[in-house]
Amino acid sequence: MALLELKDVKYSYKNEYQTVDAVKGISYTFDAGKMYAIVGKSGSGKTTLLSLMAGLDLPTSGEILYEGKPTSKINLNKYRREKVAVVYQNFMLFPLLTLTENVMFPMEQVHVPLSKAKARAKEMMKKVGLEESQFKRFPAMISGGEKQRVAIARAIGTGAKVILADEPTGNLDSANGNNIMDILTKLAREDNYCVIMVTHDESFARRADEILRISDGLLVEDQ
Repeated sequence: MALLELKDVKYSYKNEYQTVDAVKGISYTFDAGKMYAIVGKSGSGKTTLLSLMAGLDLPTSGEILYEGKPTSKINLNKYRREKVAVVYQNFMLFPLLTLTENVMFPMEQVHVPLSKAKARAKEMMKKVGLEESQFKRFPAMISGGEKQRVAIARAIGTGAKVILADEPTGNLDSANGNNIMDILTKLAREDNYCVIMVTHDESFARRADEILRISDGLLVEDQ
């Protein structure tokens, strides 16, 4: 069984002037142990699709299934807290929390005991290559590449097996972007996560196991 499956997913919304058909019928299956890249021009529907997989909204029609269960029939708050995790281009760290506290935050939301959350946070930060000397620092004290490492550590801290990365290298230079790609591909291929990444960078997309090309809300090519 696929970990995550899209079945003829469509999504429309209304703005002030018109109804926008952002996703027009996409079907695909995503498995653990693989990294996927979603590419397409701005406005193609790729970020909307990622948001639907993250449980931020439900499809207008069609289904998204997690372990065979439609997201329309499960608790979306629980799904977002425990099953999927999103890594953003802008890192989305809390500036007044230390790096450890940032990683602990989502674990505390699912009532992981404080001592256990702290220990796991440190374990996850080491996993993504951060040094213990950095754990008590605040986000303003570290580089963009290090902030993204913290964001990835936070994403995997709750035990979510699907990592949705929205342009995770977009704010990074080439060297740091490659480092983040190394971490994400390792999580997929060695630690059995399902990593789904939206990117505009073809060189990074080619490092994925499968590429989905989106144009005008449709899947136009996959490999």
